[in-house]
Amino acid sequence: MIDKNSVPKHVAIIIDGNGRWARKRGLPRSAGHHVGIKRIKEILKAASGLGIKIITLFVFSTENWQRPKREVDMLMRAFSNFLDNEIDDLNKDNIRFRAIGRDKPLTADLLAKIRRAQELTASNSGLTVVLALNYGGRAEIVDAAARFVQSVQANTFSIRQLNEKTFSRFLYASDLPEPDLLIRTSGESRISNFLLWQLAYTELYFAKKYWPDFTRNDLIEAIADYQRRQRRFGGL
Repeated sequence: MIDKNSVPKHVAIIIDGNGRWARKRGLPRSAGHHVGIKRIKEILKAASGLGIKIITLFVFSTENWQRPKREVDMLMRAFSNFLDNEIDDLNKDNIRFRAIGRDKPLTADLLAKIRRAQELTASNSGLTVVLALNYGGRAEIVDAAARFVQSVQANTFSIRQLNEKTFSRFLYASDLPEPDLLIRTSGESRISNFLLWQLAYTELYFAKKYWPDFTRNDLIEAIADYQRRQRRFGGL
């Protein structure tokens, strides 16, 4: 049981274990990725029903380009198909779609679909879904630093104004609150270059299940664990 009055407002999830899930069943890695993408829809529905306001999904990192080209190409097609097949339903469900990460080397076609999805759902007031695609925490901080320097050069900002609060304005989704809870599936206990700035005081939860096996009940269990903790933010 969970207290719906203290559900984390923003939940971030590192989606992990698709390939190992498939290998355990004697299937190609691509099968795990396809099942994993279907699982996203179920978790989004569950998150919305539980009262979560924002859910950020880490689906492809800047380091994932090192994987075999065949797997990368399959994943890019899967993301593209997800936007083709699901975005209208997300819009009907009042879900707002966002994406964070670097544009290059994503294809122009995929970027156009991301922009369309963001524009289509921009005015929705329900669950906000943030897809971290071609994302890296260090890359985000570097990009934020570059934007800050550009603003100083353009005389819209000064060095004297730099502090943690003002610097955070230059991050990818600076208008969104930092995550209250981070979930990582597959039993791995690391954050893998995800939201390095934003996770400073986020509660971490490491689920043993692979992502394709992660269900609504597992999400509820993670929230229940979160609610048993006391967040002090450096205080007493």
